[in-house]
Amino acid sequence: MAASRSNLTTNKAHTQQQSYMKKNRRSIGVLTSGGDCPGLNAVIRGLVKTASYLGYRVVGFELGFEGLANPLRYQILDMKNTSGILNQGGTILGATNKGRFGATKGISDRIVIEPALLAEAKKNIEELEIDGLVCIGGDGSLAIAQQLLENGIPVIGVPKTIDNDLSSTAFSFGFDSAIACATDALDRLHTTASSHGRVMVLEVMGRHAGWIALHSGIAGGGDVILIPEIPWTFENVCAKIVHRQNMGKQFTLVVVAEGAELPGGTLVVQESVINAQVRLGGLGEIVAKEIQTRMGVEAQCVVLGQLQRGGSPTPFDRALASQYGAHSVRLVEEERFGEMVTYNPPHVGSIAISKAIHRLSTVDPQGSAVVAAKALGIAFGDTSGYTNPFPQSHVLAKAEAEKYNRASMNSGL
Repeated sequence: MAASRSNLTTNKAHTQQQSYMKKNRRSIGVLTSGGDCPGLNAVIRGLVKTASYLGYRVVGFELGFEGLANPLRYQILDMKNTSGILNQGGTILGATNKGRFGATKGISDRIVIEPALLAEAKKNIEELEIDGLVCIGGDGSLAIAQQLLENGIPVIGVPKTIDNDLSSTAFSFGFDSAIACATDALDRLHTTASSHGRVMVLEVMGRHAGWIALHSGIAGGGDVILIPEIPWTFENVCAKIVHRQNMGKQFTLVVVAEGAELPGGTLVVQESVINAQVRLGGLGEIVAKEIQTRMGVEAQCVVLGQLQRGGSPTPFDRALASQYGAHSVRLVEEERFGEMVTYNPPHVGSIAISKAIHRLSTVDPQGSAVVAAKALGIAFGDTSGYTNPFPQSHVLAKAEAEKYNRASMNSGL
């Protein structure tokens, strides 16, 4: 009988504690905005698991920022309904880069969101008693998040883009998965190109940054890489193909970033949309046709397009996205609103969203990756032949060393 009374007392106390937690439970909102990419669900899962252990209720807003405004669209997320999504591509919350919250037209052209719309979103956030809103997105989405912040909504940012063009973070999740997709495509193109003696042109995404083209080109054994950051000419591209022919190589792999400009500075655009970013694409086909016309060799183009956004995230992206999800909750706990989670190996930190947006991270033409690629014989279309990339690097390194030594002497070290 004593044991029964003890159990009854314990159960009553547990029920009272649950009731208290429900009345005083804190809430975190989360949304995924912009283009989808592998790893979004991993962030959501990481956030939900961390938040659940810390006693937060998680409200997932659907279709990005559109879910904040009327008609309000959201779902309550918990460890049960987010179980098993770690390795799933896409996002269970849906995403959009259009609609009433579209805030980007170009690299730096921003649209001011209607004050009435911001007020409506703020009211809904307050009525749902959201303590912090985690916005997962790229540069354009985080620019929207900044406007929400400036209008009194407590926002935390998580960097997402396959383009890896967000400043202040070494990597954004989705980038590694996109590289894996492009590299696999190059592996497959290599066999058919070598079998038929063709020039194969692979067009990859990246918008105004050449990170995907650069990294996949190196990893996939590309012979020519054309990126926005390095001006190039058709003559130099053809010279590389001739050089390979003289070496007995009758095939060539050319990797083209969609945002690389034509000689003369023209950007190839698929479509221009009012109050939205232009859709890039088509450069690969132009390059292939020009090579075929100039050289009389068979040249074909393959455009990866949305394939780079789909599929399961790589292990690296799963791990990075999970960390981002957990640390976004930490920022809410510490009430560090207006900050974006960052990854600068090996540490996950944060920076003000205002300092992370409006500044694209682009490939350094003199950076170590480009220098290594040139040393491997990869052409970037900026020269007609192989040039030693190391002397300049050596001079720069020596100058930096001398600068450090002088500073050390002056400081008494």
